Amino acid sequence: MKKFYLLLLFIPLFLSCSKESDKLNAIIEEYESEREYEFTRNESVENTIKYHQAEADFAKEIIEKLEMISVDGLSETEIISRELLLFVLKHEIDINKYKMYLNTITNENAFHLNLARMGNRTLENKKQVLDYLKLLDSLPQRIDYNINLLRASIKEGMAQPKAVFSNYGYTYNKHIVSYSAESEFYKPFLNLPESLSNRLKDSIIKVAKKSVKKNAIDQYKKIKIFFENEYFPNTRKGLGISTIPNGKEFYQNRINYFTTSSQYSADDIYQIGLNEVARIKEEMQKIIHDLGFKGSFADFLKFLRTDEQFYPKTADELLIFARDIAKRIDAELPKFFKTLPRKPYGVVPVPADLAPNYTGGRYFGSRGETTAGFYWVNTYNLPSRTLYTIPALTAHEAVPGHHLQISLNNELPENIPSFRRKLYLSAYGEGWGLYSEYLADEMNIYTTPYEKFGQLTYEMWRACRLVVDTGVHAKGWTRQQMIDYMSKNTALSIHEVTTETDRYISWPAQALSYKIGEIKIRELRKKAETALGEKFDIREFHEVILEEGTITLSIMEKRINSYIQKNLLKI
Repeated sequence: MKKFYLLLLFIPLFLSCSKESDKLNAIIEEYESEREYEFTRNESVENTIKYHQAEADFAKEIIEKLEMISVDGLSETEIISRELLLFVLKHEIDINKYKMYLNTITNENAFHLNLARMGNRTLENKKQVLDYLKLLDSLPQRIDYNINLLRASIKEGMAQPKAVFSNYGYTYNKHIVSYSAESEFYKPFLNLPESLSNRLKDSIIKVAKKSVKKNAIDQYKKIKIFFENEYFPNTRKGLGISTIPNGKEFYQNRINYFTTSSQYSADDIYQIGLNEVARIKEEMQKIIHDLGFKGSFADFLKFLRTDEQFYPKTADELLIFARDIAKRIDAELPKFFKTLPRKPYGVVPVPADLAPNYTGGRYFGSRGETTAGFYWVNTYNLPSRTLYTIPALTAHEAVPGHHLQISLNNELPENIPSFRRKLYLSAYGEGWGLYSEYLADEMNIYTTPYEKFGQLTYEMWRACRLVVDTGVHAKGWTRQQMIDYMSKNTALSIHEVTTETDRYISWPAQALSYKIGEIKIRELRKKAETALGEKFDIREFHEVILEEGTITLSIMEKRINSYIQKNLLKI
């Protein structure tokens, strides 16, 4: 009888929990479902404005519903889903408020570069051939749309500074060729399916050449005219985002977004950066001393930038070295992780049209069940690609960095909402990437003092970002001040320094996420190690960081604190 009464007491609690859980699931389903309006990325600017206003209004409605749900009735995973959805929805409101959708271009990426990726496909049947021809036919409309967005950004005073577009002509001139068969857009037609008759192939070739000429080559001529006659002359004079209307408020908003926190001001981050630069420099100086190098810190950086032993002689040499590092790390992963991703990854060069203004490397995630993830290594301008930084770069972009983290996120169980499996927050993802460079040291991946110095120079690079990003966007720094500061404190090549500087100018606050996220992960690890002592398990710690997928830094801290408390009870 006593058990029966206890059961009766628990029934209302169970029903309450179930009710709150059902409410949350219904709201998430509403968010993930298709909206009443349809929107494609080739409509008018007016429709784009209407779309983002509708998205913001919808976000406000969903937020109101979410805030009415009691977290007391939710599981930890559900609480995380609720908090992450609130974060995502607030960002939708901010996109509309600050008209971020108008600016479709940075120094290293833009609509016309993304469109050129169309040519990277294999046509395996007649339907795919016809679909690609239709896609080519859509190019003029899509290009006009993006040009009109950039025109609107000029009117709003939001155009990028001209200073970040050095050598930018390469991005469109490459696609202005004399013959259709020379175009990147024509490449899929070079190997038509064997199942097609010769007569049909001949017909397709004729149509394809006319289409590529009209829809690609001629359109890129239009892009050239627009940039050189209209966009570049109207780019803004001020470098920092604080120089645009509501710029100071917008920069703080971007700080909050990219750090997933409202606790940092620009001044806070600037000081954290200065402190980290000083700490890392001490470690770098020790390596210089231990090597017996006779000269100053600046002399050592000059030695690294000019000595041929530190640079690859061929693109293949660089790629082979990167692949070797990747496989060495692969072998160490089981010692540090309980769960590994199912999806493999490859190591390939950065696409040629992106390479001149691109970073040293980047991860490009899988786009479907039949494709791997890819670690892109920049083989352009080999005298600027330092071999001693490749181990740290590989750890960051491939494993245990982006490939491992992003693939695990994509492979989250079905009870995790789909929006979370697609979610990427820089403080978490890039923080993990930078932490992975540190972790590679524990895996004994850095085999020479120069490779260890390379890891430190990459960490210094991320610390310098805190200084130069806030410097240009909040303190009025010039481009040259940024270049000088980066050159003085890192062993990055001058080419890398300049391309990175332009990236920070054109993408405010994103660069802050790396160091802020890494500091938090290392801080939480130290806290767990101190509290648990010999009971600390690195595989368990990483499981707690990764098993819920992409999360904010505050959620991460709550999870690690809970992990510590649970394990303390076992001791």
